[in-house]
Amino acid sequence: MTALTLSTSSAATLRADAVVVGVAKGPKGPVVAPGAEAVDQAFDGKLAAVLETLGASGGEGEATKLPAPSGLKAPVVLAVGLGELPGEDEGFAEEALRRAAGTAARALAGVKKAAFALPVEDAESVAAIGEGAIMGAYSFTSYRGTDGKKEAAKNDKSAPLAEAAILGAKPRDKAFKAAVERAAAVAAEVNRARDLINIPSNDLFPKSFAAEAQTAAKEHGLKVEVLDEKALLKGGYGGIMGVGQGSANPPRLVRIAYTHPKAEKTLALVGKGITYDSGGISLKPAGHNETMKCDMSGAAAVFAAVVAVAKLGLAVNVTGWLALAENMPSGTATRPGDVLKMYSGKTVEVLNTDAEGRLVLADALTRASEENPDAIVDVATLTGAMVLALGDRTFGVMANDDAFRAAIHEIAEEVGEQAWPMPLPAELRKSMDSSIADMANMGERMGGGLVAGLFLKEFVGEGITWAHLDIAGPAFHEKAPYGYTPKGGTGSAVRTLVRLAERTADGDLG
Repeated sequence: MTALTLSTSSAATLRADAVVVGVAKGPKGPVVAPGAEAVDQAFDGKLAAVLETLGASGGEGEATKLPAPSGLKAPVVLAVGLGELPGEDEGFAEEALRRAAGTAARALAGVKKAAFALPVEDAESVAAIGEGAIMGAYSFTSYRGTDGKKEAAKNDKSAPLAEAAILGAKPRDKAFKAAVERAAAVAAEVNRARDLINIPSNDLFPKSFAAEAQTAAKEHGLKVEVLDEKALLKGGYGGIMGVGQGSANPPRLVRIAYTHPKAEKTLALVGKGITYDSGGISLKPAGHNETMKCDMSGAAAVFAAVVAVAKLGLAVNVTGWLALAENMPSGTATRPGDVLKMYSGKTVEVLNTDAEGRLVLADALTRASEENPDAIVDVATLTGAMVLALGDRTFGVMANDDAFRAAIHEIAEEVGEQAWPMPLPAELRKSMDSSIADMANMGERMGGGLVAGLFLKEFVGEGITWAHLDIAGPAFHEKAPYGYTPKGGTGSAVRTLVRLAERTADGDLG
């Protein structure tokens, strides 16, 4: 992982392989951002003019490399766009810094050390730059050829940036030091989630995912419990077993918990962990199967968030529930028309076996409710309908409490994750009525993401505050990388869950 350091050195004097500066989009052309004064001076005050000549505007996502003039120790200058120039009394938004740092880290693959001379106003801006650098430097290379791997790595021009030195922050200042430590912990766990999502399904299945949780629990002092297929069957987990019974890889329910002696609140996080989703008997059409290893992104986010909370030592109890199953068609698979008896005791008619995520989540939500937490948040790549509604960069937020839904939306925006509050219209519930069971797992097609949310709501314990994050859009990125977002697994919702835990620990949430 990219190491983060703080330095009071000048961008001109620090020895590094490259120095990163920010450029904003001004009304008359690019404007060199604060933090880059020494670099601009080395260009005789003409850095903006040089960049404009090269076609740079300061727009978000731009990255322009320049040979450094003689006044700098670093041989390369990388100018990254920060977007629109803020007003006179405004600073650069944290997300702008985070994305710029991510753009820089991607552009500097193969570089050992880079000095980040981006605008630093406070500890929050330092944290944003640090997070962006680590997340932007991410790469998934576990499945590259291994012959001569060590030798090749010595000259690998695609290797992640090794060290990001953030300039303009005082290394001994407690606030700055804490900001860097937090950034490193959170970004590392985002990258853990990305790794899990990117692992192919022949290597990541319910049992091996559970083993990952057990290993992490031992390392970070967490309590872990794994229910295998025998325990699930005996315990009456009809939803998880119904989804997983068609696979040669049997399902698991994992409970991974962090506790703090001074905690006054408890959060339960529930993640959909479908390690591969073929659709089951309701087989997905051609072209929709290739990325379905990512259908466990919710469980990956929950797992990573619990570990991040443990690393940060937050004064809040957090329990993660990973509902793990592989949805496959076979002679033992659940059929459309079958009725499952859920862990709650309710019966569900399965009209579509490809609406499986809500079935495993339902059992996990009921089980999590039994511990009477102060709030439950589930995370899932649940519906294509949510992607149609919000696109592939924004997740939907639904809840049984308007204030809690608003708080999670606010938290997501605060940490730089795009989210949008969605309703749970009561009139859609009737569409899930079944003639033979308590309810069906499908309802109206229009508003399908909301119908799925209403289904989950049925399994939340009475009086417990609950929210549902449908991350189907942003969980897996198939297009070109941008900012700190790579191609493949993104780790969506990890940062939101961690900030939720922080605010709960601070007493900011009722």
